[in-house]
Amino acid sequence: MAFEIGLYSLGDHFTDPLTGYKPSATQRLNQLVEMAVLAEELGFDCFGVGESHQAFFTTQAHSIVLAAMAAKTKSITLFSSSSVLSTVDPVRLFEEFATLDHLSQGRIEVVLGRASRLGAFDLFGINPDDYDRIYDEKLELFLKLNQTPIITWSGEFRPALNRQEILPRPYRSKLVVHRAVGGPPASAIEAGRLGMNMMLATLGGPITSFKTSVDAYRQHAHLHGHEPQHLKVTIAGLCHVAATNQEAIDRIHPYLDQGFRALRKSPYPKEWLQEALNPKQALMIGDPQNIVNKLKAQIDTYHHHRTILQIDFGGMPTETIVEVMLMLAHDVIPQVKAYAAIKGL
Repeated sequence: MAFEIGLYSLGDHFTDPLTGYKPSATQRLNQLVEMAVLAEELGFDCFGVGESHQAFFTTQAHSIVLAAMAAKTKSITLFSSSSVLSTVDPVRLFEEFATLDHLSQGRIEVVLGRASRLGAFDLFGINPDDYDRIYDEKLELFLKLNQTPIITWSGEFRPALNRQEILPRPYRSKLVVHRAVGGPPASAIEAGRLGMNMMLATLGGPITSFKTSVDAYRQHAHLHGHEPQHLKVTIAGLCHVAATNQEAIDRIHPYLDQGFRALRKSPYPKEWLQEALNPKQALMIGDPQNIVNKLKAQIDTYHHHRTILQIDFGGMPTETIVEVMLMLAHDVIPQVKAYAAIKGL
């Protein structure tokens, strides 16, 4: 598996804090599609769209956004980042992504998460007290759906299935499935036990703090008869690149601060960005060479297969997003991929 670098978006929807301009939902959704098109043109390996069901977002129906991307691209891998399995019917979600696999001719991947925010639980009448049990049950069902076209199954949170045929089958016979992981290593351990690919969110802090989850994942995959070298580890995180380190800090801070105030009810201290310039900090901030150094440090630490970067947040204008994409494509990716190849990735 050659090392991959891609992009993802959560589809947040904010007013630009510097200009006061807010795109319509139509404009923001089409901006996401055009980002995927440009990512393919620039040589990024993959592009993902997350799912959120609350204010400040446009990607409640993320599978439809992915379908629009599939229609306008030809080769780039598309994925969810992630799909909130806990609040949907696993059968319906499987049908949607199997259909997407056909529309994209085998370019779709699904990342299954539990939700880092509970807005969807309230919206769809899911008891958050069942947070762990409902995800575990629905994940078990989804994985079984991916293995066999005819299924008999029963559980607590969905009506039973009795020799039910699930159609369509994916374009490649089976979907590529990842488990979304964040926080303590318990979810990483479970992903390893099940032999699933893993997408690990690393939004801030020292990269060594996430190595525990990666190591535990591979250890438990091996203990349960899975070959870790055949399982993909994806590292996900925020990224902003500019001509100089200071310009990157100054340019991104208003957007991060706005997003944090809206979603987490707290400011984003600018000094955090200064600290994040350290190559061994997870947040990808700085000039192109600093981003290269950070990605090399991650490769040395995790020996992973894919890095995905979130570069659009907080109402950032299209021209800035495009500038970041161009700098990554021209000044970062070639160096990092050459380094990964030397490391055997």
